[in-house]
Amino acid sequence: MYVRCRVASLCFMVGVVACSAPLAAQDETPKKAPLTPEEKARAEKDRKAAAAAAEAQKQTWLTVYKPTHVPDRVILTWNGDPATSQAVTWRTATTVTKAVGQIALSEGGPGHDPLTAKTRPVAEKVTTVAAKTEFLRSDLFEANYHSVTFTQLKPKTRYVYRVGDGSTWSEWFEFQTASDRPEPLRFIYFGDAQNEVKSHWSRVVRGAYSDMPKAHFILHAGDLINRANADGEWGEWHQAAGWINGMVPVVATPGNHEYGAPPGTPAKVDAKADGNEPKKEARKGRLSVNWRPQFTLPENGLPGLEESVYFFDIQGVRVISLNSNERQEDQVPWLEQVLANNPNKWTVVTFHHPIYSTAKGRDNKKLRELWRPLLDKYTPDLILQGHDHTYGRSGVMREDNLLTGARLRDEKGSVYVVSVSGPKMYHLEKEDWMQSSAADTQLYQLITIDGDTLHYEARTANGTLYDTFDLTKAPPAPEAQADAPGGFGVGAWVAVGVVAAVVGLLAIRRVIRRAAA
Repeated sequence: MYVRCRVASLCFMVGVVACSAPLAAQDETPKKAPLTPEEKARAEKDRKAAAAAAEAQKQTWLTVYKPTHVPDRVILTWNGDPATSQAVTWRTATTVTKAVGQIALSEGGPGHDPLTAKTRPVAEKVTTVAAKTEFLRSDLFEANYHSVTFTQLKPKTRYVYRVGDGSTWSEWFEFQTASDRPEPLRFIYFGDAQNEVKSHWSRVVRGAYSDMPKAHFILHAGDLINRANADGEWGEWHQAAGWINGMVPVVATPGNHEYGAPPGTPAKVDAKADGNEPKKEARKGRLSVNWRPQFTLPENGLPGLEESVYFFDIQGVRVISLNSNERQEDQVPWLEQVLANNPNKWTVVTFHHPIYSTAKGRDNKKLRELWRPLLDKYTPDLILQGHDHTYGRSGVMREDNLLTGARLRDEKGSVYVVSVSGPKMYHLEKEDWMQSSAADTQLYQLITIDGDTLHYEARTANGTLYDTFDLTKAPPAPEAQADAPGGFGVGAWVAVGVVAAVVGLLAIRRVIRRAAA
């Protein structure tokens, strides 16, 4: 507290000195020299080249990503209990007005398919569910998006499914429902993909899947693409992950680049929130018109923020998505309720704009003042973020402080992560809160939760291990268990890689001393 007060006082003194300077000196802004004819000609040439490249890109997208009667952009999500339900969404041309999904228990062969079944009638094996259809006019196409939620499924069971119009089908995909009780959980976490998604992000998502093919879900912390309503960019995003999206459920939270003016709005109105602090809604536009048609996510959040503010429980873990782009204050009471009434041992929170930024000029002070008090009070275990296009990972933190020594054992805290998976990179400024950091590096994170232990790995685009840590929940103190938020005691985080090693060394030293005595 003393340090913060001294910094504030120093800033105030600097402000007084600056204000006492002559006004003429403050107003002296260097004026840019007018462009020379050669510079004007070069700028015009560059502008025309950029326009030509953009037009060529558009023509490619119009050809490659045109919707047809064949289902594409097939993607698994959840809007219910992951143990007993599974949502799937896909796209077709507008000529497909009625669509269905079919699901069956996975077998060792093709017995579920009407064309190949040789055992009992397929009708006994396959369940057909009518889809909900939603029309979307994007900047490139008119298309229909269809969604089905398969319900009354058995926990921890493998299923196959396909989608289509009854005659034209997708391939058969396969997935496994979650367990209905705490069991080991694996998931992949990505920061911003955003730019040149097909060219540079494809190998990242495919490499991550290769390293964790049995992941229960893939979490995206915003800025999946660069321009909110550029359907061609969404086409690249779906193409990059391909059939992985049809096999592993996607959990997504929106970033500022998922916000923009709807298609058809004059370009000057489409002011994206490229700055640091989340912008006012009027300045950054609306959530992408593609978001809700293509993702079937939970609607248990705030009215008006459905499928961007939500939570779900899976195998002893509560996963919470917040929308850091708009109505941040409105989300506070909702978040408190979700954190306070949490029966799960582990909690993961994701949103786009970092509470602790990896660069001083990108600080989100207002957001931190709104949300950090609740995060400190209920101490979710992992806070997964994006936005800053660098990598930064804290140790266990609470109230702006890293917890070490006795405080680490006796208090609870959260680990904050900022990551980037795409090729767009920003400047990194190392801060005291960072225990690991990286610049100019594409990363993906593999996270496993098993009983009382969470294992975390960050790997570079070529699969090289870059950062890792383990966290273990210590047993809660009996007298504190009843009073702890969510029913858990103040029993602490233990950083296994550090504390366990120290304890082991002390134990060995004691044994040696006894032997010597």
